[in-house]
Amino acid sequence: MNILQWAVWGAYLTSMANYLISVGLGTKIPIFFALQGIVSIFMPTIMGIIADKYIPAQKLLGICHGIAAIGMLGAGYYGWAQSGGDPVSFPILFGLYAVGTAFYMPTIALSNSVAFNLLERNGYDTVKDFPPVRVFGTVGFILAMLFVNFASIEGIQFQNSYNQFLTSGYIGLAMLIFCFTLPNCPCNTNPDQNQTLSEKFGLNAFVLFKDRQMAIFFIFSMLLGAALQITNAYATPFISHFQATSPDSWGANNANAIYAVSQIAETLGILLIPFAMKKFGIKNVMLIAMGAWVLRFGLFGFGDTGGRVWMIILSCIVYGVAFDFFNISGALYTNSRTKGKLQNSAQGLFMLMTNGIGATVGTLSAGAVVNSLTWQEGAFRVGDWQTCWLIFAGYALVVGILFFMIFKKPKGDEPLLG
Repeated sequence: MNILQWAVWGAYLTSMANYLISVGLGTKIPIFFALQGIVSIFMPTIMGIIADKYIPAQKLLGICHGIAAIGMLGAGYYGWAQSGGDPVSFPILFGLYAVGTAFYMPTIALSNSVAFNLLERNGYDTVKDFPPVRVFGTVGFILAMLFVNFASIEGIQFQNSYNQFLTSGYIGLAMLIFCFTLPNCPCNTNPDQNQTLSEKFGLNAFVLFKDRQMAIFFIFSMLLGAALQITNAYATPFISHFQATSPDSWGANNANAIYAVSQIAETLGILLIPFAMKKFGIKNVMLIAMGAWVLRFGLFGFGDTGGRVWMIILSCIVYGVAFDFFNISGALYTNSRTKGKLQNSAQGLFMLMTNGIGATVGTLSAGAVVNSLTWQEGAFRVGDWQTCWLIFAGYALVVGILFFMIFKKPKGDEPLLG
């Protein structure tokens, strides 16, 4: 389930920008990526309510994947129809992509719910046994990235064409069929009748802002969350643009394959978290993550696909610490500071601040920077990429310095909130 779940996303997430540039929609990249953050604010909650009350989670997971697949197949076949030379319409392509994205994003939470349900019913410890299962999701993501990188038709790689959307759509249809073979995950027959609408949407977690340290933590989570989608949106266009000057460069022609190192490093980074949290504590772990983001962007700024390709590869390795130490450690800290019903809502708030508001604002802001310093030249986005990456590195550095100065190291006897 996890392999298919994440392969759907891996088929296009890191390479979509290259296709958009090739059809003259390079300036629209931030809008495509920002949509993921916008729909993540409300769609997972809506689908969660439906799964609780009306449709078993495994069936709703399949239905969402089916609708998302229709959107992605529509985007792919529309791109194919226009490949004869007709211009690709932004409203049409974006509209089809929006359908796919709106119904894919809630499947991340639904697939986790199905996994937890089935593990618990079969006597497994979710804390111990879920991570080894979840890691296959990253494997699926990587396999899809590599397939799209190396697959080609008539010399045109999938990573540069509409075929990446078709690949995602067909995997989504396979997931639809597979979900209806899963054991039943029944709806909640005894829902909390006293739960308010604000509680269902997790809005009650905003009470945590009354605690100064939690408020500071969530604000900085949002500020650092702005960095989450920048490389997903712009890493492969940056790597690919070296084809303009070095058309035979292996690295420039295989951007997705190089970027897959980031996903491998993410898998390994997860293994370091228990040690790091115990050894350094949440403040230092978060500072390590912020420093890793500075390196992530800075190494891109000085790297290329020639003699300094090692910098790009090292940047991808650093991503494992940058992403995991922030995203997963932040979720663990949020869980450790809350109790009772507020714990689930607090996790939703953390995701809202990072992957919702933070990632959306960050993607749109990064897009403004890239669009002002680069321009379309043939099938590539060329220009002053180095300044773009150094601006992003400078931003992460400032956030890190402010976090060091303002956020206090938590004490062991701090009361739980909730």
